[in-house]
Amino acid sequence: MPQRHYEIIRLRRVWYLISGSLLVLSVTAVALWGLKLGLDFTGGSLIELTFPAAPPAIGDIAQAIQGDFGTSAITPVGERGLTLRLRSLSEAEHQKLLAVLRDKFAQDKNKAAEEVREERFTSVGPTIGAELKQKAIWAIAFVLGAIVLYIAWAFRRVTHPVPSWLYGVAAIVALFHDVFLPVGVFAVLGHFWGVEVDTLFITALLTVLGFSVHDTIVVFDRVRENLRLNDEAKKVEEFETTVGKSIAQTFVRSINTSLTLLITLTALYFVGSGATKDFALLLILGVIVGTYSSIFVASPLLVTFYKFRKASK
Repeated sequence: MPQRHYEIIRLRRVWYLISGSLLVLSVTAVALWGLKLGLDFTGGSLIELTFPAAPPAIGDIAQAIQGDFGTSAITPVGERGLTLRLRSLSEAEHQKLLAVLRDKFAQDKNKAAEEVREERFTSVGPTIGAELKQKAIWAIAFVLGAIVLYIAWAFRRVTHPVPSWLYGVAAIVALFHDVFLPVGVFAVLGHFWGVEVDTLFITALLTVLGFSVHDTIVVFDRVRENLRLNDEAKKVEEFETTVGKSIAQTFVRSINTSLTLLITLTALYFVGSGATKDFALLLILGVIVGTYSSIFVASPLLVTFYKFRKASK
């Protein structure tokens, strides 16, 4: 393979080493620290408050509400905000909590609602949280299974030199790669910076899976087409040459598509609301990892499978 773009296939062991090392680090982070689950999965109440100036000390807030509302986790938000995470509160308890905080920390009691302003309030019961967690796991499992079945069906007529089901195996390996790397990053973010995962996190993961497999299928489809053209022309070509050529033919398209999406997501991350910041970050990581795996993992795996089958015969 003299052409330079075939170097991606020739250096496939390097890409496997890079991806394998990152996967080990990600799995280790998840095993050690796990993901910091948000209210959507654990249940409880979250209230975000904004003050006209610097917020009161966290210790003063905790002292003001202790006893009536259970243990709370208080986190600063920006320069003038705080979030309070507590047990699941009823609406009456929610209003009582606001009244206590405004009575304690508002300087002008007539403008208490303006001085201690509620930005958002979310409350999820523990039963609903457990149900959402179970449904999220089933959703990811269903998507992975459906993708494998679809790829096996779409490439059912490809019988040589690699059977269609191995295209599905290569795609699913790439998908696990694309899921575990961002999850590992969020395990680190959750452990050191308290970043939580919620239902938006699952939505972003499913989006990443869809984007990644789409990019992978584009390359696989090019491989299938080149194999067909070789058969029609009765041209004998090494499979690794065919895969390398297919990657070269789709490389610019994959990079341009990903860059366009990354520009949009980066803008959403920096200028969007705080509620979508982590969502945008996961999508950014997923797009980068998904583009990488489609070119440097899934496609070279086809050549590795071919070499293994050839050697075993």
